[in-house]
Amino acid sequence: MKKIKDLYYGDRPREKMLKNGSISLTTTELVALILGSGSSKRDVMEISGELIKLFEKKQNNISMDDLLNVKGVGVAKSCQILSSLELWNRLMNNYKNKIKITSADNVAEITKEYASKKQEHLILITLDGASNLINKKIIFIGTLNNSIVHPREIFAEAIADRAANIIIAHNHPSGNLEPSNDDILTTERIKEAGKIIGINLLDHVIITKDSHSSLKACGYL
Repeated sequence: MKKIKDLYYGDRPREKMLKNGSISLTTTELVALILGSGSSKRDVMEISGELIKLFEKKQNNISMDDLLNVKGVGVAKSCQILSSLELWNRLMNNYKNKIKITSADNVAEITKEYASKKQEHLILITLDGASNLINKKIIFIGTLNNSIVHPREIFAEAIADRAANIIIAHNHPSGNLEPSNDDILTTERIKEAGKIIGINLLDHVIITKDSHSSLKACGYL
């Protein structure tokens, strides 16, 4: 394997990427770009070739110690490599596990764990612009009361998630699917606050152990 300094200038990894994009690079060249440079005793291409063999052998089980055992790879380069691998794994997991929320049925499915709770749980569901689930979290536990549940708690979480839209859901331990006056008033307050902030409330879903209902379908949104 040729050393970086022995390659024609246009054949070096960075220059190849600039000219033809990352698709033009070999796997070894991609690793060389992540490393940036070699050591005083080993060329970056040589180190990259050894790392590729390590990746093939260990796959997703590479540790800091594994990397430090490669001559020419110190703590800084090990951190670069592990950070790159972790970033890739997170992005791929997010891509594979995207859940699209387009109906009250979808909401009931992802909140069914709360349907049989003996106390009311108010759940915030944050969505991106394509209606993919970003996050699901409990905002309040207790009887839903318009004077207690404040939109700021909901939208602070939504803003932190960079949500485009939100849905709220809560369980009725009584099994009654009819929205209470407080349910309706809370929905209205959150809807109006969302208009000002620019994050739309798409629905408010009431869930029970047997079924669910949508305030949007009932004409309250």
